[in-house]
Formats: sequence, C-alpha cells, structure tokens
Amino acid sequence: MERLIVLDTETTGIELSEGHRIIEVGAVQILDREITSTEFHEYVQPNKKVGQSVNIHGITDKFLINKPQFNQISDDLLSFIEGATLIIHNAPFDLGFLNNELKIIGIKETIEDICTIIDTLELSKQQRPGTMHNLDALCRRFGIDTSARTRHGALLDAQILAQVYLAMTGGQSNLFQEISKTESNQSDPSLIKRVKENRDKIKVIYANKNELKAHENYFQN
Repeated sequence: MERLIVLDTETTGIELSEGHRIIEVGAVQILDREITSTEFHEYVQPNKKVGQSVNIHGITDKFLINKPQFNQISDDLLSFIEGATLIIHNAPFDLGFLNNELKIIGIKETIEDICTIIDTLELSKQQRPGTMHNLDALCRRFGIDTSARTRHGALLDAQILAQVYLAMTGGQSNLFQEISKTESNQSDPSLIKRVKENRDKIKVIYANKNELKAHENYFQN
C-alpha cells in the first residue's frame, strides 16, 4: 500500500541565501485515495526574526519563543515521511529549506534520498499549460473550499493540497473505473436476463370489414 504524504512548510523568508529558516511543518497522510487523520504538525523556533513574513503566515516571534528547534523535531519528521511519496506544491522551495535544516544539524541525507517526490505545480503545468497554477487558482478550478484559509499555514495548506491532488489525479481514473465496472457487469452471466422459452404467444387482432374499407377509402382520397 503506497503512502502519500502531502507536505508544506512556512519560513521566515523566501531566499535560503539570506539565511531564512523553517518555522512550521505540516503534513497529511493519504491512503487508498482517502485523506486520513494521520498528520504531522510542528512549529519551529528558527533562531531568526520572522520579519515581514509575518504578513504572510501570521506567525509571530513571540509565538515561536518556546517552540522546539528543528533538531528536536527532525527524527519524528523523518520517521513520518520515510519511504512515502511526498506531494508538495513547488517542491524545490520546500525541499531546499528542509534539506538546509538537515544540513545545519549535520545530516547529509536529503529528503529526496528517502522519499519519492511529486510536485503538484509541475503536474498542473502539464495538465493545463498557460493557466494559473498557484494553490488558490487550483482550489478555484476544482471547487475546493478555502474559506478557512485566511492566511498561509503549513498544516492547513497541506490539508487543502491533499484535496487538490486527489482532484487533479482522480477524474480519469474514476471514469475508467466506472467503464470497467460497467463492462464487468455486462459480461457477468448472472446479470443477463434470459427470455422465457415458454412465453405466451403474442395475440394478433385482425381488422374487421368496416376498418379495412375505411383504410382503402383513406388512400383513394
């Protein structure tokens, strides 16, 4: 049974080269195309001010004061995702930050070493080139409710992305399943209705003389 883990992070900024760090990790498990209640969620003390990024995610320096540092959550995170296929939107961004955090604490192994990666951004570009591909646009495309998403949040975005991924990958497979099911039902001998061999003969009612005469007069006129 393939484990799919939908993952997202929040950070203090966009550029790793500027020393930005992870402040939140959220992940949701999908099994048999069902979003489960099995989740991973941690806020992380980055040893760095969140700066203007607070306007994106609403996570403040004060809120992060007593949160664990990345090295305190890394074992649990790696155990949660190991061997799974990770579903990430704009995967290079999140993977870059995660691998940087692992490097900082002395782990040479990368996320790609222990997981298969599916980037929903690239998947969306392949499916509908020339359209918008951010998470909000995908939610609009697939009719997914984002009313709870007033700000970015790693766990909430992972939960939403899980719905988006299933919508992106489920249409055709569901169609094929329905066709297969129909064909299976059609070929099942137990479902074929047989005509009775001893069915009653059809009763034929012949026209009388008056009806025949009226019929002839109709075509003569």
